[in-house]
Amino acid sequence: MLEKDKNIVVSDIFRNNHLEPDIRFTTWDDYAIMSMVEAGLGISILPNLVLQRIPYHIEIKRLEIPTYRKIGLAMLDKKRISVATKEFLKYLDRL
Repeated sequence: MLEKDKNIVVSDIFRNNHLEPDIRFTTWDDYAIMSMVEAGLGISILPNLVLQRIPYHIEIKRLEIPTYRKIGLAMLDKKRISVATKEFLKYLDRL
C-alpha cells in the first residue's frame, strides 16, 4: 500500500466499500509498488497518471467505481509565475 502523506484516498476506498485488506508491505514509492506487483507480491491502487508509459509488466485495471482526488494549486502572484506554470494553468482550463 502506498503510504505517502497520510494517503487517505486509498484508505477511504477500502473503508467505503467495507474492505479490510491484508496489507503486508507499505512504501512511499510508486515504482517500488509496481516492482512488487510485477514480482507477484500483491496488488495496489495507484493514480492513473503514475500508470502511464511504465516499463513494468503489470496488468492495469480500472476500479468499478471511479475515485478522484482534488489537487490544489497555490501561488503568491499570478503575474510572476513561470512559463511552465502558465502552460499548466492553460491545460487545467481545458479540462
